[in-house]
Amino acid sequence: MKALICDIDGVILQDEQALPGARELVQLLIGDAWRVLFLTNFSSQTPADIRNRFLSSGIDVPPECIYTSAIATAEFLQRQPSDRRRAFVVGEGALIHALYGAGFTLSDTEADFVIVGETRAYNFEMIQRAAHLIRGGARFVATNPDVAGPRGRPSCGAFTAPIERITGKQPFVVGKPNAFMMRAALRHLGAHSEETWMVGDNMDTDIIAGVQTGMTTVLVLSGVSREDDLVRYAYRPDHVVPDAHALAALLRKQR
Repeated sequence: MKALICDIDGVILQDEQALPGARELVQLLIGDAWRVLFLTNFSSQTPADIRNRFLSSGIDVPPECIYTSAIATAEFLQRQPSDRRRAFVVGEGALIHALYGAGFTLSDTEADFVIVGETRAYNFEMIQRAAHLIRGGARFVATNPDVAGPRGRPSCGAFTAPIERITGKQPFVVGKPNAFMMRAALRHLGAHSEETWMVGDNMDTDIIAGVQTGMTTVLVLSGVSREDDLVRYAYRPDHVVPDAHALAALLRKQR
């Protein structure tokens, strides 16, 4: 193993608190100069914002080691053939900043893309405008499939649902488990899937993303998925550990 991609919520943090063994794990990864990327499906925070979340829990992670679905979405859209780059965005500053960096302008009236992420300002007008633009031919893109985030906060999948019902169209979803996000993360790391481990707490996003991308996978049982859940899946993680402390011990054996 030469590189590691690690989910954040449920492995390192729970809300704003460090999970057991998280500080030890991050010190191991950063201190030993591993090629490591902390990956999140949530699009409402920039890497600098997420670094501040880490710092508030006593963990220091450089922002260049953080990758979000907002960044992946901007990269996906930048690669899409389009004469014009106008977007109607249901999302917050981190997503808008990433789209500006990809050469997009924002429009409420003439959009080539409708892009949905997370926002606390979600409202009736946003749903109506997004549906109108999609019916008019705008391409529908979502940053991630998650319905709920930490503390049960509504997430992107919940926000796309009424738009899907109104338009009869489903969005292209960029975030985990989409292989595009994983390939983008690997490019960011400068690593190949065969030499990279994927660590996460969710069988439906983290582990299946790693399996489909050809990575060695580690399920950490401090978040969403439990060991009893494994019988429901045709695929399995390569390793199962109870928490970040046990993950650090496993990684030391690999060196």
